[in-house]
Amino acid sequence: MTLLSGTGGAGGRGPAGGPKSAIPMVTEREFEREVVRSELPVLIEFRSERSAASKQVAPEVQAFADEMEGKVKVVKVDIDKAPLLVRELRVQSVPTFMVFAQQRIVDALAGPVRKKQLLAMVEPFLPRAEGAIKAPELAQLMVEHAVVPVDTRDAAAYARAHIPGAVHMDLEGLEGRLAELHMLPARPVLYCRSGDKAKEMAERLAAQGLPVAFLEGGLLAWESEALPIERP
Repeated sequence: MTLLSGTGGAGGRGPAGGPKSAIPMVTEREFEREVVRSELPVLIEFRSERSAASKQVAPEVQAFADEMEGKVKVVKVDIDKAPLLVRELRVQSVPTFMVFAQQRIVDALAGPVRKKQLLAMVEPFLPRAEGAIKAPELAQLMVEHAVVPVDTRDAAAYARAHIPGAVHMDLEGLEGRLAELHMLPARPVLYCRSGDKAKEMAERLAAQGLPVAFLEGGLLAWESEALPIERP
């Protein structure tokens, strides 16, 4: 069994399933095909049926698997049935979580975790939408005066709280203000509350040959990073 080498190739994604589908258990024989050669990033939970901690973390792992379906492959390995893997990957406790991407281990974490921690482990290896900018990236670009945040929420929401220095252009009227948008003193970055509406608008403008960036996760992502908010 070759774990950390190989020639690539198409990786099996496992049986398709809807939300709350069972997370598959992978054996040593299946590991290279299902994990190392996977086209998607893979989160592996090394667990044991005898471990209370493994049972404790199960709802968080399931919630993560449901949310990341189609983006991240989630599998389990029973350490009692995979001694070779445990030895080669130096698993010392359960639960232990590892992320495989690009045919290698890219992150690992031991102990009970929350869904948010699992998301943070895989996030750097997820494909990003064209034009997507993360909150810390936007903050740095603002320091460099390279961008102008554009708040696309309604006027009342903008008045209550917005990213410092943001200009307001309501989403509904934005397509009629494209000249104004592109006359801003720096590159515009659209944002809304959660990021979805700004992303849709960015995709619509890109289809018209007018690509524009947007804040991934919106104002909620900005707030979750404890970045400054301007309030009246």
